[in-house]
Amino acid sequence: MTTLRIPTPLRTYTSGKSEVDVNGANISEALADLTTQFPAIKPHLFNEKDELRPFVNLFVGEHNIKDLQGVETPIKDGDKLMLIPSIAGGSLSLWERVRVRAL
Repeated sequence: MTTLRIPTPLRTYTSGKSEVDVNGANISEALADLTTQFPAIKPHLFNEKDELRPFVNLFVGEHNIKDLQGVETPIKDGDKLMLIPSIAGGSLSLWERVRVRAL
């Protein structure tokens, strides 16, 4: 099991949970598990082509997956994942629907 930390603005879509346990061998599978558990979060993470939105940053430990293998980055039991949506320069569509609060 891998723990995924959810930022405050997205907790509305995870029943208020700040951390969610997800399963998967890589980031793609872990995010699929997350969106299966909490379907309402999906449009806030993925675009209409089912690609991770560019303003969504996901870290495995201290490493941004954009600097690794993207959504194909392997993960293992015990890894700590953290979602960090960009606030400046990101898409406003997320922030139009979500009340922005500090992490």
